[in-house]
Amino acid sequence: MTAPDRYPIPARQIRTEIEVRRSRFVATISHAPSEAEARAFVARVKAEFPDASHNCWAFAVGPPGDTGHTGMSDDGEPHGTAGRPMLTALLHGGVGDIGAVVTRYFGGVKLGKGGMARAYTEAVLKALAELPLAERREWARLGVSLDYGHVAGFERMLPSFEAKILSSDFACKVAYRVELTRERVPAFTREVADLTGGKAALSDQDE
Repeated sequence: MTAPDRYPIPARQIRTEIEVRRSRFVATISHAPSEAEARAFVARVKAEFPDASHNCWAFAVGPPGDTGHTGMSDDGEPHGTAGRPMLTALLHGGVGDIGAVVTRYFGGVKLGKGGMARAYTEAVLKALAELPLAERREWARLGVSLDYGHVAGFERMLPSFEAKILSSDFACKVAYRVELTRERVPAFTREVADLTGGKAALSDQDE
């Protein structure tokens, strides 16, 4: 099954806080479009809170609920009491490409394994509830070469596909490099063929 072209992602980093029996749990959530960027985000937060008792984390790269690229850490808390419940909350949160770090400042009262799992889950859920969302869109870049007589019609059709011109070269023919969402490429290709009587040349310009 292929991944969807569009799904909700974090619009920006957000930070919330809860207190459970005198322990502070500071949750930071951010966009994590790759494992490398997720781990870099974790490193930044850990560097921001070097005096914390624990900086536990989890991430899920991909569409909401996708378990193909995930990571987690209890960061010294008892095994399974932090990273796993945090990851579970992320996977059921309806948001993709997401990372979370929960920074704990121990308040002197032990919570027990069940209490810790609930606290880390609650910290992530609170941040998810306040998280502003954006839409992840997969972009495609196409090369389009056509005759001068079709330029006006071609440029008029671009807005209906939310396509933008990245570059243009006016030589024997006009060569464009355009960007649009991948899901619109088949319809765009048909429209260009209809406009030019099948004479335009299209090529995939993605690296």
